[in-house]
Parts: sequence; structure tokens; C-alpha cells
Amino acid sequence: MAEKTKVTIAILVAVIVVLASIVAYTFLVRPKISGYVSLGYNDAIADIAQRAVQCQQQPIILPVGQDEQGNTQVRYLVAIECFPDRFPELFEENQSTGTS
Repeated sequence: MAEKTKVTIAILVAVIVVLASIVAYTFLVRPKISGYVSLGYNDAIADIAQRAVQCQQQPIILPVGQDEQGNTQVRYLVAIECFPDRFPELFEENQSTGTS
């Protein structure tokens, strides 16, 4: 009888430890991991935008496949302000409003 009681107590303690671990992971660990992931995305996007504004070509690898030669498709992001000769209408507006 005493041995059955010890086994029952050991099983209940094991169940409590497992449930406590699940609760701790759900409410303490997982939110921190998710926070770090979203912080990483925000930092990456800010870095890409900063380089584009500084007229540096920022490669963006698209997950759409490969080109005819089998190379991964890459697009470059650069701010439109870096090309005043290609978009003169945008800069003429800005210059006329800025000088008056």
C-alpha cells in the first residue's frame, strides 16, 4: 500500500513539473523569442531603407525562383532621389516648391 502511494505521488509530481514547464514556456520563453524575431525584421528593414536612401544599391534576393541561366533572381533597391535624370518631373516639382 505504501508503495502504491509513493508511485502515485511520483507520477503526480512528474505531471506537475511537465505542466509547469509548459506554462513557463508559453508565457515566459516564447514571447521573448517572438520579440527577438520581430526586432530582427525591423532592424533589417531599417538597414535596407537607410542604404537605399544613401544611394547604395541594396540587393534584395527574391524567393520567386531562378532566371534562364539558373541564377537566383536578385533585384536592387535604390531610392528614387538617386536618379534625378531619370525622373525629372519629380525633381522639378520639388525644386519649384523649394525655391518659392
